[in-house]
Amino acid sequence: MKRVAVFCGSSIGFNPIYAEEAKKLGNYLAKNNIGLVYGGGKIGMMGILADAVLENNGEVIGVIPNLLRHEEMAHTKITEMIVTKKMSKRKVTISKLVDGYIALPGGFGTLDEIFEALTLGQLGIETKPIGVLNTNGYFDHLLKQLDVMVSEGFLKNDNKNMLLVSDTVEELFYKMERYIAPKMSKIVNATDKKNLI
Repeated sequence: MKRVAVFCGSSIGFNPIYAEEAKKLGNYLAKNNIGLVYGGGKIGMMGILADAVLENNGEVIGVIPNLLRHEEMAHTKITEMIVTKKMSKRKVTISKLVDGYIALPGGFGTLDEIFEALTLGQLGIETKPIGVLNTNGYFDHLLKQLDVMVSEGFLKNDNKNMLLVSDTVEELFYKMERYIAPKMSKIVNATDKKNLI
């Protein structure tokens, strides 16, 4: 993988372990020459992650919608900042830049981004690996909800298994680098794919 998108919180949470793991991920990316593409912020988990990559001379590309581009929010020391007009354009831009997706602990925005990536995979529009770094069991309840979705007939088990899970950075990348997307039924054709993303 040349670049990976990481979705995470604009706060650091109450437990310092979340910030520690974000820093570990940033160090890993830089040391393995994997560029970071993220939301462009300088605060919270986003800022810690970006700073860790930069401290190790790694590439950091921020993609931020114009409405969030103010001095308190936007990181000013990253490799490149791409400003989009809308949140939806931000997602498309990130998708075009990366070879995979990772979610760290975060809130609504983090879940929105990772589930959009999963939806694109479910439709066969993308075949990129999608992972969550399950620090401190943060995503345990979410993973149980996916099991409920399968058991109640709203999600196929193959689609649930698209989400790669680990509580260590190294193991998560091991899984992502070996990921083979499941064969999906051809719900959409090539023309439709261009219109969807």
